[in-house]
Amino acid sequence: MSADVNIKTVQAIYDAIGRADGQFILDNCTEDVDWATDTSSTAAPWYGVRHGKEPVAAFFMDFGAAMEVHTFEPFSFTANDDEVHTMVRLVATRRANGESMSMNLHHFFQFRDGRVCFYRGTEDTAQTAAVFSV
Repeated sequence: MSADVNIKTVQAIYDAIGRADGQFILDNCTEDVDWATDTSSTAAPWYGVRHGKEPVAAFFMDFGAAMEVHTFEPFSFTANDDEVHTMVRLVATRRANGESMSMNLHHFFQFRDGRVCFYRGTEDTAQTAAVFSV
């Protein structure tokens, strides 16, 4: 696929996140998708490598159960024929304690046959850990 097509796919996935359309996200992933936040921390329930569509669905459920999102704004996209890098502004509050975090995320998507086969996200893990330590 072309860089432009891959960017449009990632933008559509972000739109699906906003409307809680998990099926759309999974439909745009390969069966063997490898999905993770790139960290050795175990502070947040969505941390850890997920292989396959069902575990990816659990990633979103784990995040959504723990966090209320106030801002999720992708603001930069760079791509080639099989990769997309994005920057996203996130502001969210932990549901259990009302503690908030505000950070930029970096997302890396790799594509195979027009679908996401590999995803890694990076975030301010110290800020996330602080929200979960209270």
